[in-house]
Amino acid sequence: MQMRPISAIRHFLHTEAAGGIVLILSAAAAMIVANSPLADSYFHLLHAKAGPLSVHHWINDAAMALFFLLVGLEIKREFLDGHLSQWSDRILPFVAAGAGMIVPALVYLGIAGFDGGAARGWAIPSATDIAFAIGVLALLGSRAPASLKLFLTTVAIVDDMGAVAIIAIAYTPSISGPALLAAAICLAAMWGLNRIGVTRLWPYALLAVPLWIATYMSGVHATIAGVAAALTIPLTPSPAAPEDAASPLHRLEHALHPWVAFAIVPLFGFANAGVALGGIGWAQVFAPLPVAVALGLFLGKQIGIFASVRTAVALGWAGRPGGASWTQVYGVALLCGIGFTMSLFIGGLAFSDPILIDEVKIGVLAGSILSAITGFAVLRLARAPD
Repeated sequence: MQMRPISAIRHFLHTEAAGGIVLILSAAAAMIVANSPLADSYFHLLHAKAGPLSVHHWINDAAMALFFLLVGLEIKREFLDGHLSQWSDRILPFVAAGAGMIVPALVYLGIAGFDGGAARGWAIPSATDIAFAIGVLALLGSRAPASLKLFLTTVAIVDDMGAVAIIAIAYTPSISGPALLAAAICLAAMWGLNRIGVTRLWPYALLAVPLWIATYMSGVHATIAGVAAALTIPLTPSPAAPEDAASPLHRLEHALHPWVAFAIVPLFGFANAGVALGGIGWAQVFAPLPVAVALGLFLGKQIGIFASVRTAVALGWAGRPGGASWTQVYGVALLCGIGFTMSLFIGGLAFSDPILIDEVKIGVLAGSILSAITGFAVLRLARAPD
């Protein structure tokens, strides 16, 4: 008898959990190297030119396009063939993710100010790092019900949708019409392949390269090309067997997952988490910008998500995640304050001043670590409902 492959959602959670642990280690390595005798070599390598771009830009603009491609595939799969395919299943994740983006932004602006340059970073604490959060949740083993892992995953996926929209709208300074037209033509060609029933992946891959180049030249951040390309990949509906090997989208998603989880995202973390602490004093650590980022993640996320979930359940819009107590739901709301990858990414788009970027890194690391530790502690001590 042929062995049934692991389901897409279980494979996703397993890969994200392991990838989250690797991401944590890569971030720690970046901090160690940035404050060691290798610091000069580390920063020099990141700014070294490799063709038309620096190494740092190749990582953030090109390699991360594959991360966003995977995000787009996950969003499409969940909406058409997964746990967000029914309107009744979308209510709680949408309410939680929406409040979990708005409240952190308000906390940030309340501290950093609504006016001035710092206001550009309002979206930094609005993101949740699914790999990091699932990695922490995985350390709890059976103490975390499967429903909580699914809830965290769906909230983070909806959260990613909001982050992509923010990047495309709020952090696009200028637009080149001809380049944007070229990107639209490439995207239309990929959509046409989908409509005529092309299921081989290589034609889409060939068109994805000029799509990325045109998007990069248009002024829209190049990683958006990854999400746009994902929406054109054909999906074979298979509600009873979401791991259907015949589906092009599932094939591409499973092929990308290991590379993104164990190479691209850890590489991004290593390239972006390093902060040289030697010249940083307490005044910079407790400056409005890092404090706004840290409290936006730690306080804003937990307040926004937990309060919105309690409200939605009280109003009868949705039910509480099955087999989970309110204390456990609160623990997951805390874990959603881990904003590492996307928060650092948005911070790099919001600011160009190296001092401000370092302050963003300090705030993201502080808020994410605090959220991870307290979320883990709450879930570790919480009891399942009777």
